[in-house]
Amino acid sequence: MKLILILILSIATSFMITSCHIENDFFGGYDNTPPAPPRGIYTISGDNWIELHWTQNTERDLDGYNIYFSYSYNGRYELIGTTRNNYFVDYEARNGKTYYYAVTAFDFNGNESDLSSEVIYDTPRPEGYNQVIYDFRRFPNNAGYDFSTYNVRPYDDQYTDMFFDNDNGSYYMVVWDDTDIQDMGPTYDIYDISKAPLSGWSTTKDVRLKEGNTYIVWTWDNHYAKFRVKLLTSERVVFDWAYQTAEGNRELKSAKGNSDTRKPIDKNKLNERLKRNKF
Repeated sequence: MKLILILILSIATSFMITSCHIENDFFGGYDNTPPAPPRGIYTISGDNWIELHWTQNTERDLDGYNIYFSYSYNGRYELIGTTRNNYFVDYEARNGKTYYYAVTAFDFNGNESDLSSEVIYDTPRPEGYNQVIYDFRRFPNNAGYDFSTYNVRPYDDQYTDMFFDNDNGSYYMVVWDDTDIQDMGPTYDIYDISKAPLSGWSTTKDVRLKEGNTYIVWTWDNHYAKFRVKLLTSERVVFDWAYQTAEGNRELKSAKGNSDTRKPIDKNKLNERLKRNKF
């Protein structure tokens, strides 16, 4: 009888110890395995902000994400935020500056993953909505627009980038000889066109305007802008716009981020570089 009792107590004790180990493992007591690095990162840039998105991690013990940034690909990366969501908005980003980002995941035990392997960067830029300019034949002093100062100007002002022309019921946007323009076709909103093209500029220095179309302007001082026509009448055009303040930078909005596919990425080297350079 004593032998049976001893066996029962031994089995029960063994079960309790095993259960304790299982419970501790489940709640992270002995866990030193970090989550997988976040994937599928992309950015959306706006006026003095950049929004990051990524695919949600699936680990049961996931606690959140850390977001890092740098001013250059090989620069020093700094922790700028932590979130439990799979998105983050960098409200400290400033127009005309390019920012590089990396994201890590961490669990309830503080185990942090390697940094994300994609090379993600973006450049925010100013934008405006419901801007109005008028037909230069009837309202010459309010017919032009200067993207660099976000101002309406006379159509023949030296800083005017484009002006509106109602030519007997046909509506045009016109640019001067040192500026280029082209029609990008119908779009849902101003965000649909992410980057200025390299070719295809109008040879006549004007484009026929249509409501719902987006147009790209390459200004005389080597900046890129876009505008989308919202309303056309015989006397005015109403449009939304975005302007890249960084000279020569064709980024006007990042619809799915700017993953650098021009050079191969070595995941191990990237993580070593980021870990070495982050604060």
